[in-house]
Amino acid sequence: MLKYIFRRILIFIPTLFMISLIAFVISLNAPGDPVDHLVTVAQGGEAGGALNETLIEAKDSLRHQLGLDLPVFYLTLTSAATPDTLYKVHDRNQRESLERLIDDYGNWEQISAYFTALKAFNAAARKFVPDSSAIKELGAENVQNLLNVTREESFALIVSHDEIVISSKLNTLDKLIATNNFLKPLAAPLAASRKTFEAMKAEATPWKNWLPSIHYYGYNQYHRWMFGDGHWLTGKDAQFTKGVIRGDFGLSYSSRQAVTKTIARAVPWSILMTLLSVFLAYLVSIPIGVHAAANRGKLFDRTSSVILFMLYSLPTFFMGTLLLMTFANPDVFDIFPANGVKPATGYPEDASLWDKIRISAPYLVLPLVCYTYSSLAFLSRTMRVAMLEVVNQDYIRTARAKGLSSFLVIYKHGLRNALLPIITVFSNIFPHAIGGSVILEFIFGIPGMGQEILSAILSKDYPMIIAVFTFSGFLTLVGYLVADILYAMVDPRISYSSNK
Repeated sequence: MLKYIFRRILIFIPTLFMISLIAFVISLNAPGDPVDHLVTVAQGGEAGGALNETLIEAKDSLRHQLGLDLPVFYLTLTSAATPDTLYKVHDRNQRESLERLIDDYGNWEQISAYFTALKAFNAAARKFVPDSSAIKELGAENVQNLLNVTREESFALIVSHDEIVISSKLNTLDKLIATNNFLKPLAAPLAASRKTFEAMKAEATPWKNWLPSIHYYGYNQYHRWMFGDGHWLTGKDAQFTKGVIRGDFGLSYSSRQAVTKTIARAVPWSILMTLLSVFLAYLVSIPIGVHAAANRGKLFDRTSSVILFMLYSLPTFFMGTLLLMTFANPDVFDIFPANGVKPATGYPEDASLWDKIRISAPYLVLPLVCYTYSSLAFLSRTMRVAMLEVVNQDYIRTARAKGLSSFLVIYKHGLRNALLPIITVFSNIFPHAIGGSVILEFIFGIPGMGQEILSAILSKDYPMIIAVFTFSGFLTLVGYLVADILYAMVDPRISYSSNK
């Protein structure tokens, strides 16, 4: 058994690697720029389109903090036309524009010169200050409008890749500068941009896109995401992140707090509700299923079948609402609290663990009923079907023929072999514990992972979503391993040792 467990744990390593790789790819392809998300949250949702130097520096600093100024992976397969430094272009739109230009023209040296000229023109337009004579002649508002148009067109050039669009914008800027004397200082950088654009077209080498090229990067975003920015094995000297293998999933977009802190705050309630509901469901469902199978076709079997099918067919949101309206309603039965897991004022400062349990218990009764009833119905029917298959086996008939009591035959000899389907279902509770129940936690105000996941999806908080995805994959593997171990414990015929 120990050898089998060790082999399974070894298999976990490549499986977890693939899970982490899939999670990383999802995070890379998530819509939007993580830096823009975080800057928007930091500025109260009003990041806007302002391109001042302070904002640019803040974005660059945050990009470095998140490791987005690194290459993506250890190996990159590109064309001979693509340089190994393209990842240094931080802005996603600008990088995509450069990639399209490389596909069209293939001459990186000229494309780089063109991009550098555009950046210089854009910087000159941003920093340009018109003289007072122009303001007197045209008016401050007109001058500012013309300057804004120039800046917007210069920025649009950087993210443009279509030849017709680029030519049109260059002509527009030429006309703006030619008809407004106060913009003459911008003529030289604009002329340099046009010159490099014409050179890029004239010296195009698109055939380079057909030649493969492999680039290797020892330190990259995936490596940093997995192992942190310190020592990869010990995590020593980590500055911004310790890596996923040490439980660090980065910053939440919505709260700007560590994702692990949010999970650590919410997951205990989800685990508590899941474990309590599973314990109650198994405690009640197994005897019901066994007794129904032992009395097949009798009154108990028929009655329990009808009741269980009715319970299984009731949606959880309907049952939760019904329970609240009945047992947490001052106009009907005001027995249980309607929302939360503890009083609004919190626990008393000197409350012991037992006091906290006693205070929270009334809040958990109705949610536990909703958590338990559907799984109870499903497990009871599963137990009944499994037990019916067992009671018709030869060894059960032999045990009855020996004169053993019905209780011993059913619960000692039959039950262990009938537990295998129940164990299979039991393995699924591990990922469910991290995921929580979105509907029930929302209805009853439980601060668990279900509400956090819903909030993350609505706010496009991808680090939180990726963390839950990774944890769920890991716990699924753990659940399968636990199920295999329990199989061998309840059924002596199952052995994982190799017989030579």
